[in-house]
Amino acid sequence: MAQPDRTTFSLGGDLAVHRMGFGALRLTGPGHWGPPEDREAAISTARLAVDLGVSFIDTADSYGLGSSEEVLAEALRPYPDGLVIATKAGQCRPRPDQWVPCGRPEYLLQQAELSLRRLGLDRIDLFQLHRIDPKVPAAEQFGALKELQDEGKVRHIGLSKVTVAELEEAREHITVASVQNLYNLTDRHNDEVIEYCEKHSIAFIAWLPIARGELAAEGSPVTDIATELEATASQVALAWLLHRSPTIIPIPGTSSPAHLKENVAASDLVLTDDQLARLNALGRTRHADEKTGSGATTAEPQRRPRGVGAGRRATPGEPLTAALARPSSREGSPMSHR
Repeated sequence: MAQPDRTTFSLGGDLAVHRMGFGALRLTGPGHWGPPEDREAAISTARLAVDLGVSFIDTADSYGLGSSEEVLAEALRPYPDGLVIATKAGQCRPRPDQWVPCGRPEYLLQQAELSLRRLGLDRIDLFQLHRIDPKVPAAEQFGALKELQDEGKVRHIGLSKVTVAELEEAREHITVASVQNLYNLTDRHNDEVIEYCEKHSIAFIAWLPIARGELAAEGSPVTDIATELEATASQVALAWLLHRSPTIIPIPGTSSPAHLKENVAASDLVLTDDQLARLNALGRTRHADEKTGSGATTAEPQRRPRGVGAGRRATPGEPLTAALARPSSREGSPMSHR
């Protein structure tokens, strides 16, 4: 069975990036509402990511009200050759616990300017619409992105949390280089979007790539394979994404140097055809359970999945929920705004 390139992806056809990215949401303060409590630790984490070979970092203007972008700039400028920092706009933060889509063209143009200043860039390599605002005509939102691109302030344009239909509509107005949607071993409701992206050479940036599992059976394929590879269940979940499609770029986020090293090391795991088949079957089993009403379901696009736990090595017979999804000491609770 031919396996996809697990090493690099050509973003927009001209930016080669390593396929294990880094999500910078966690380089912010409590509730992602301001600067990190330990700024030096956040800076060190960002630098470590690049030192480990990460060449794609994802952030947003709304992460810490811009503080994530500021930390990245302080940590990494002057930026090394080949490093792509992607950011997003289209979510405003009126309150710490609120994320509200805002796609007014003047707002998107303003936020792009602010991101350029915070990041210390003349051009953003990948600028993503964080959400399509249902209160603003989509064509106007896409038009603002195209305006930024025509002005040379944005190199490539991406979208976030979109369906195939929305993606096709967007491509009538702009060239879409990437889609950022939720996807992981146990939540595969975006399979159709991945297939579309693969067909059209569009990057699929997988957020929440290590999800809380609910397939809690002893001798789970995930824990068994982790034991076979002398790896963690989280690493197996990330490695599966790299094997799943050549267009997928996982962006696990963490503030822990140890977990960052673990995540990047998952790039080196090679899954056999048999191991892939066992992991792929988890999705088919889950889909069947959802159709019959048995078992837990997470396929609903609007459902808020639960958080990720620390990735320690799985032991034989350890339940999936114990090894793959410990409470949120690792990645923090995922949120629908991601």
